[in-house]
Amino acid sequence: MNAHTNKKTAYVAQAGMIAAVYAAATLVTLLLLQGLAWGPVQFRLSEAVCVLAVLTPAAVPGLTIGCAIANLIALAINGTGALGLLDVAFGSLATFLGALWCWKLRDRPKLALLGPVIANALIVPAYLPLLLQGLGYYTIPFTSVALDGLYLPMYLFGVVSTGIGEALVMYALGLPLLSALRRSGVVQQAAA
Repeated sequence: MNAHTNKKTAYVAQAGMIAAVYAAATLVTLLLLQGLAWGPVQFRLSEAVCVLAVLTPAAVPGLTIGCAIANLIALAINGTGALGLLDVAFGSLATFLGALWCWKLRDRPKLALLGPVIANALIVPAYLPLLLQGLGYYTIPFTSVALDGLYLPMYLFGVVSTGIGEALVMYALGLPLLSALRRSGVVQQAAA
């Protein structure tokens, strides 16, 4: 094998491993945190893995594919039916855009980690009201406040709650994870 083939193989393998880690971590988070990780509040601890996109371009497709896989499995578990495909398509789009932002701004890690926060805070709440309305509820967690049928308040609540949850995960968990991964040298950049 030549060097180009080895680099391509390493890139695909790295993307596949990242996809598997992200999907597994997301599913574990969904099982453990349930309504705090899926619903009006999007507090997914697995999002910390998005910091890998600061370290390698292979994380961009890896995280996107991992998100699609996790959302497809969650669709089956949660029984959301065709509406769950909104999460598969647009949740994966948010992950792709956030990961791409991370890679493009990798030289400025604190700014890079803002990519997943912004992408998820703006995109996920845009379709989540449709998905949750289809399931027959949109109640703010830990309250009896129902926003059913009120798209704009649902969207605005989602922007705030998803943005806060994503920021907490990316900066409180992701930033230390990124520092640890850089110190350890575990993730080597695989060229596309």
